Amino acid sequence: MIRFVIALMSAVIALPASAEDVIRVAAKGQVAEVMDRLETKVKGAGATVFARVDHAAGAASVDMQMAPSQLLIFGNPKLGTPAMQADPLAGLYLPLKVLVYEDASGSVWLAYQVPSETFDDLAVPKDAGFLANMSGALNKLTMAAASE
Repeated sequence: MIRFVIALMSAVIALPASAEDVIRVAAKGQVAEVMDRLETKVKGAGATVFARVDHAAGAASVDMQMAPSQLLIFGNPKLGTPAMQADPLAGLYLPLKVLVYEDASGSVWLAYQVPSETFDDLAVPKDAGFLANMSGALNKLTMAAASE
């Protein structure tokens, strides 16, 4: 029951961040631990993690500072291949990406672009089943990583 309430509350918080169709999900914990949870969930779902980019570490390497921010790049050929079959240019936007970052007030967020909007300018049908599958996977993974 508690997990249901947490999931419901998280769903209410998952609001589009801007007109760019980015979904933001409030998370519990620090950026690194939320990213660890996300990476574990992604691997557990059978997807491949291609990279984990630590933007703050990159900034620090050139003597600049920024709030913690990490990007996970991952994919599953069962989801991505149909998009690239519909339009090879979909490969410019794949694999999928989720950003975990700390905002100016110290809150931690997971963020990703809505897949149907990602491929908006391509010959990918808006009603393609794989788009719903991608959206469902991103929602499920980010909600799980946000609330544990």
